[in-house]
Amino acid sequence: QWLEVAMHFKSVLLLLSVGATNAFLAVSPMGMRSPATRAQQAPLAVYMDAALIVQNKGGGHGEIGFHLARQLRSKGLDVTLLQDSAAKMDKLPFKHYGEIEAEGVEIISCNLEDSSRILASLSGKKFTHVFDNYAKDEKTVSTVAGLAKNTWKVKNYAYVSSAGMYESSVPQPMVETAATKATGQRAVEEFLASNELPWTSFRPQYIYGPYTNKRDYLDWFFHRIMRDRPCPLPGDGNQMASVTRVEDVASMLASVVGKEDAAKGQVFNCGTDSMVSYRQICEMIGQVVGKTAKVVTYNPKSFELPKGAFPFRNTEFCVTPEKAKNVLGWARKHSLAEDLPWYFESYKAAGLDSKAMEFEADEIILGATV
Repeated sequence: QWLEVAMHFKSVLLLLSVGATNAFLAVSPMGMRSPATRAQQAPLAVYMDAALIVQNKGGGHGEIGFHLARQLRSKGLDVTLLQDSAAKMDKLPFKHYGEIEAEGVEIISCNLEDSSRILASLSGKKFTHVFDNYAKDEKTVSTVAGLAKNTWKVKNYAYVSSAGMYESSVPQPMVETAATKATGQRAVEEFLASNELPWTSFRPQYIYGPYTNKRDYLDWFFHRIMRDRPCPLPGDGNQMASVTRVEDVASMLASVVGKEDAAKGQVFNCGTDSMVSYRQICEMIGQVVGKTAKVVTYNPKSFELPKGAFPFRNTEFCVTPEKAKNVLGWARKHSLAEDLPWYFESYKAAGLDSKAMEFEADEIILGATV
């Protein structure tokens, strides 16, 4: 009798093992055998954390979703990336989405301006964490936030906000309690707080990365130094900036997993603790490309320059991430100085070193300063 019971128990274990294996494997949209997202597997979803990333169409935050998805998968979460259908999928970083699909990330294209499309796309799914890299105001956050609070009852709703909301007059580097302007991102933070969601806000600043579709921050310097042109810097050029690699931004966002209680209701500056001045960027790039960087300074108040004349603010504008380091245990893994060599290779691969360019704003400045 005991032998029969033991054999029966062994059979049950075997069936459970096979079932779990079949649930874990699925055919991806690319036709590859890859881990199935547990958010799609109802029997397993109650046991596993699952994250939803709401990703915008591009710009300075455009690359965050790709790396965040990868880091959340490495933490063992199921990941669904709800991609704004307005994105140009043949451009960076979106054309590399096959890489994260192969790692088990489910990607859904959706018109994020249409709440009915969002509801339909997420129908029947369950998430424990939301990472909102799309919302720009109360209207664009309300649908997903409503699901997060009333249907999914998430552990955390992380919002990718912006450090651009700080008043320019506040002391530098800026801390989270510094005065802010009335912006769309600030309205989202206030909405999440007023709706009593377990929310966390992250305020990034200047971001660069391997798949970025906003290259201006660093390319501005490469364009001039590669062509033996001086770099016109506002002020004395010693203003500090937080120029952060996207993987470090993503890792700070992902650090809320497992620390939801500590992160609840908190705002974190999202930037490197290795800040650099505009002059230092010139010098570092000069070393990487093997040229002497030339610098000319000017008073920006003396000129009316076209938009984009300089990629950063004229005044010092940088954030400190000390709060995230202390509360979330976050630490950066990258620095601009270490990353400039590979960035230079990507610059050349894009043909930007030989592309014909005009420097209209530079000529206005140089004509008055030389």
